[in-house]
Amino acid sequence: MELAQNILYIGVNDKKIDLFEGMYKVPNGMAYNSYLIVDEKIAVMDSVDACFKEEWLNNLKNALGEKLPSYLIVQHMEPDHSANVLAFASAYPNAKIVSTKKAFAMMQNYFGTDFSQRQVVVADGDELCLGAHTLKFLTAPMVHWPEVMLTYDKLSKTLFSADAFGKFGALDTDEDWACEARRYYFGIVGKYGVQVQGLLKKLAGVDISYICPLHGPVLSKNLGYYLNLYNIWSSYGVESEGVVIAYTSVYGNTKKAVNMLAQKLKDRGVKVVVNDLARCDMHEAVEDAFRYGKIVLATTTYNGDAFPFMREFLHNLTERNFQNRTVAFMENGTWMPMATKVMRAMLENCKSLNYTQSGVKILSALNEESTAQIDALANELHGAN
Repeated sequence: MELAQNILYIGVNDKKIDLFEGMYKVPNGMAYNSYLIVDEKIAVMDSVDACFKEEWLNNLKNALGEKLPSYLIVQHMEPDHSANVLAFASAYPNAKIVSTKKAFAMMQNYFGTDFSQRQVVVADGDELCLGAHTLKFLTAPMVHWPEVMLTYDKLSKTLFSADAFGKFGALDTDEDWACEARRYYFGIVGKYGVQVQGLLKKLAGVDISYICPLHGPVLSKNLGYYLNLYNIWSSYGVESEGVVIAYTSVYGNTKKAVNMLAQKLKDRGVKVVVNDLARCDMHEAVEDAFRYGKIVLATTTYNGDAFPFMREFLHNLTERNFQNRTVAFMENGTWMPMATKVMRAMLENCKSLNYTQSGVKILSALNEESTAQIDALANELHGAN
């Protein structure tokens, strides 16, 4: 499949995987992307997961015909992209391996060799001429590993973007890009917003016609849309107006209070997303927390602490540098409510959080006082900027 001027797709679809990186649900599978640039010298852009070694090598062989590759360019050393570097090196003994110094150190760890006789070590701004195509390398440390680099082809104006601009889902799945790209971003890259912002600044003056990520589709239309979303996500900005309510409930009383608050907000014209943390996909809930500008954390006191699913949720948020949000608390406790104190302590190192003045304290079940607190919180969230 030709994508641009003599750039071919040679990647694979994984329809058998159920958990990416052992934790992210991927009901529509994953794509492991690899590309071929055919010129006077031929460059292969990355490999694929180990499970697809033979399929990838066959794709490569069929695309090459009678030709031989001159280079394998390794942009990222995670095994879903680098697992077949050794197989490539064995199949094409005259080809050189192009990557960063840090990546070659990782190759020694993975493969027992750093290909010292075949190395082409590149740094930020270095270029490699293939003939008509000239490749410029842009280092992107901690987006989201330290050895990562991106590659820009000056002729076709193609950016090979490593894991940036990637998404969950195989390429034969028709689905909204933003939904699964957002979940992918905040799950995997979200901790490194500062580094992504640095990369976006580096790309600001680059004329890009195609973005070729290592997961997900090639992006070629309305690129400003994707770049803008990455800017919002990596700056921890608010993408959509609305309120997320993340809750746990043991005997249904907290759930009842959550549903009451949700309905009062809807009655005021507020977009509301409700996540039961014991039952929903935790990473979908994390995605929602970073998408919307306001969040209500509602949980029971459990063993003098917050309920375990709420603790896990908050750990996921703080691990990813949760910030720039309006936060409200709802707690339930029969004899000693402690959940709000615990949750607030877990968020104490987060930047730029605005806490509502209103909060809800339930003593076992809703009563007139706690119902009035819900009404006051709905009013405040409706009016909060």
